[in-house]
Amino acid sequence: MNQTTRILHIYEHCPFCVKALMIFGLKNIPFERRVFLNDDEAGPISMVGRKVVPILEENGRYMPESMDIVSHIDGIGEPLLTGPVRSEIAHWLKAGSRATYRLFLPRAVCTPLPEFATTSARAGFIRRKEESTGPFWEILADGSKEISELNAFLEKLAPLIQSPEAVNGTLSTDDIHLFAQLHSMSLIKGLRYPLEVEAYRQVMSEKSGVSLLDMFAV
Repeated sequence: MNQTTRILHIYEHCPFCVKALMIFGLKNIPFERRVFLNDDEAGPISMVGRKVVPILEENGRYMPESMDIVSHIDGIGEPLLTGPVRSEIAHWLKAGSRATYRLFLPRAVCTPLPEFATTSARAGFIRRKEESTGPFWEILADGSKEISELNAFLEKLAPLIQSPEAVNGTLSTDDIHLFAQLHSMSLIKGLRYPLEVEAYRQVMSEKSGVSLLDMFAV
């Protein structure tokens, strides 16, 4: 039987890529990680017809969309994401998403991550994202109101976490979505994580093999 070769094409900062990375780590399924430069349009387009990440490559066949990849990999052997999902978690994620990503984007491009290894990759990211957020320098100069908002959201998250091993007690897609957002938040200096949230962040990082970005926080 031919062995399946799996390559995951990603950006390290991307929350959708974090979701795809998580399932490989949680299930301990081997794969190769490849990082696109952020301004590489030709690579993704040649695979799936558009500039998108993550992309799973299996023996020359390609699959985009993070949750499709999660479902596909979780279907190998015994499924792992069998727990319930809760509307409270979905509501929390939606309520905090705007402030999270407005503060996250200008910080992501400051990191030494491989997708920003060239000047053109950084410049292109800034040009595209500032169209929706406004100037990055203004966000970095004063995001205090949104940081306070996110700290309040983190306090509300703490009682929703049933276990540091899984937000609802048993691993589910809620964990995929929640840790991906907390991963993005780890770039934002000034956030205060309640004990329950901090325990969850650390355990999920260890279990999934996806490192938090605290060391790059701005």
